[in-house]
Amino acid sequence: MPAVTAGDVLREVRRLPLPKAQLAIQPSDRTLVNLDTVFSTTAPKFDRTVTILGQRVRIIAKPTRYAWHFGDGATLTTATPGRPYPAMDITHQYTKADQTHRPRVDVTFSISYSVDGGPTQSLAQTITTEGPAASLTTREATPRRGAGRG
Repeated sequence: MPAVTAGDVLREVRRLPLPKAQLAIQPSDRTLVNLDTVFSTTAPKFDRTVTILGQRVRIIAKPTRYAWHFGDGATLTTATPGRPYPAMDITHQYTKADQTHRPRVDVTFSISYSVDGGPTQSLAQTITTEGPAASLTTREATPRRGAGRG
């Protein structure tokens, strides 16, 4: 039986649909300029057993890098998926009101595999999936005097 190579595994991983990270935004669809908008995602999991050259190959993809694209030209790269409010690990301030942005998060995976229950090996290459873009509109808050105040 032919040996399964790292190249065989890489080809299979590229054929498989690795998960795309769903972006969580707080507040969810509108935010105010010059205030922190909080971003996070859930680390996508991938653990699948496939057959390559007649052998069972377990493939595990582990998220190692998150590339945040805020939709206004700004980006940030982190090693963690961020956490929702009140943690505020990943934040961004927009500066222009009345605009709709398309933020997203791309995830880079490191790949490990084992053939027929043998030792775990790692691929030298990583694979990045582009997350779907969300829609986020920026607004500007206008202070107003309350009714009945003088």
